[in-house]
Order: sequence, then C-alpha cells, then structure tokens
Amino acid sequence: MKHDRHIAVMAASLCLVAAAAAAGNPQLAQAQRQYQQERARCTSGQSQQDRATCLHEADAAYQEARRGTLATATGTDLAANATRRCEVQPAADREACVQRITGAGTTQGSSEAGGVIRRSETTGR
Repeated sequence: MKHDRHIAVMAASLCLVAAAAAAGNPQLAQAQRQYQQERARCTSGQSQQDRATCLHEADAAYQEARRGTLATATGTDLAANATRRCEVQPAADREACVQRITGAGTTQGSSEAGGVIRRSETTGR
C-alpha cells in the first residue's frame, strides 16, 4: 500500500515537471495533451488494444515527441504509404491494387471494426 502511494506521488511529480517544461514549448505542450488523452483512452477501455499494450504505445509516442522524432504524417505521406503496399502484388495486379486504394470500386468495413475490404471488378479481354 505504501509502495503504491509512493508511485502515485512520483507519477504526479513527473506530470508536474513535464507540464512546467511544456509551458515554454507549444509542441511539447501539445505532446503532453495528446499523451494524457491517449492514457485516458487506454485506462477507460476505449482503445482497440489491451491496456498494457496501449499504455506502452502511449508512453513510447510521448517519448518520441519529447525527443522531436515523432513524425506527423501528411495526406501525401499516407497516400504514398497506402499505394506502396501494392508493390508486393504481382505485376499484373499492381495497377488494380492502386486503383482500389485510391478510391475505385467499393469499400466495406472500417479499421476500427478490424479491416477494410476494397473491391473492384475488371472484365477480361
């Protein structure tokens, strides 16, 4: 019991130190806010991960943000990443893969539900 109290006091102190450091740095302040939001999602069970994994990922992202090495993906980065996944397809299927990723055909499902299914039909020649 005494050990738990000691850990809680240390965690609160760490938060205060981090908040004070973030006050002079808007990017660090944003990272702190994001970290607190992510931890809240983890502890409330709103994440798609188990609690331990979620907390570990939130901690790792916050550490990277503090180091200034956490990249923020732009729309262009995300599109390039999505189409890059088509490179593993056989040459004959790559173009159809890129078309599906860029919006051709129909889309069903969501990443939150466990997956997105993209479908397009090509007539034979």
